[in-house]
Amino acid sequence: MPGITLKNGLISYYGNPAGYTEREKAVVDSIFQSDELSAWLKSRSLKPQWTDGVMERLLAGERPGSIETAAPLKTVRIWQLKPDVDIHMKFIPYEEMVRKFGEPSPEDYRIAYDGQLDTNDPETIYERYSIRQPRGFSGNPLSMSDIIELYNADGSEFYYADRKVFRQIKFELPEHIQTMGMSM
Repeated sequence: MPGITLKNGLISYYGNPAGYTEREKAVVDSIFQSDELSAWLKSRSLKPQWTDGVMERLLAGERPGSIETAAPLKTVRIWQLKPDVDIHMKFIPYEEMVRKFGEPSPEDYRIAYDGQLDTNDPETIYERYSIRQPRGFSGNPLSMSDIIELYNADGSEFYYADRKVFRQIKFELPEHIQTMGMSM
């Protein structure tokens, strides 16, 4: 497959910087996810980690060494209100939610996305994915009243999308969801 190359730890896909290698793993931008690239990685004993934004970071001049030393990325869950909840719960500021309905409750929300993104910053996630949703997203564009969860083996942090900021909140998850996706 002459269109895919690996040079100095960088993976190029038909001339585009697609990803980089880390030991037996290849961190590759999810826009390049294909059977062809998956087969190429497998033939080199590299396990793919499909991640949004890798190409943009490589084009901006970041190199695998600097990417690797950044804060470890957490996995992201995006929680959105279920379609059958009271319509007045949707698209409201946090204070109004608490005043009228109490603290946000997982029973009123569903998981619209659960996966790896290229940032741990809720505001960046919101800015990017209120217009264009990541692969595997099954909800509406992000908006006020959505909750962004950042988690790893150490636990979860929850952020309510308020008017202009994200408020860190408590959001008690059922046990079966707390462990979902947290295996090593």
